[in-house]
Amino acid sequence: MASLQGHLLVAAPKLTDPDLAKTVVLLIQHSPQQAFGLVVNRPREDTSIKQLWQQEFKKACDCPQAVNSGGPVPGPIMAVHGCEALAEIEVLSGVYYSIKKQDLHKLVRQPDCPMKIFDSHAGWGPGQLEAQLDGELWQVVTATPETVFGADPKLWETLVASDLG
Repeated sequence: MASLQGHLLVAAPKLTDPDLAKTVVLLIQHSPQQAFGLVVNRPREDTSIKQLWQQEFKKACDCPQAVNSGGPVPGPIMAVHGCEALAEIEVLSGVYYSIKKQDLHKLVRQPDCPMKIFDSHAGWGPGQLEAQLDGELWQVVTATPETVFGADPKLWETLVASDLG
């Protein structure tokens, strides 16, 4: 199977795992050995980036944006963003991934750079994602910066409805 890096996985309505039901996952990496992604449609209502920075790094940060729950696997803190100068991986055109602390500290101080900060992620071992795709638990959709960085609270519903149409 060709790499699905930079694509969105949209959970099928029949996917009932509470950690992944009604999620939209941006695949950061995908190979025969593993798949790794971030849920882009689950902002945490209980934690802002400002609060996370104080808790995790003991550093001041004025960013009021919500932290996102990226999946069922805890940590580390990571980001998808639109700032190429702070990129470690280009996920797709205009969307980059970073995990290095020094890059994250710079990123949260870039008010004009679109970003989402995550405190967890989703991961699959060899063949797991392919088996789930064969079982039609996910629909694969082309990602765009707008779908990744958007704040549509009904993103999953919108993508599921457009796939059925």
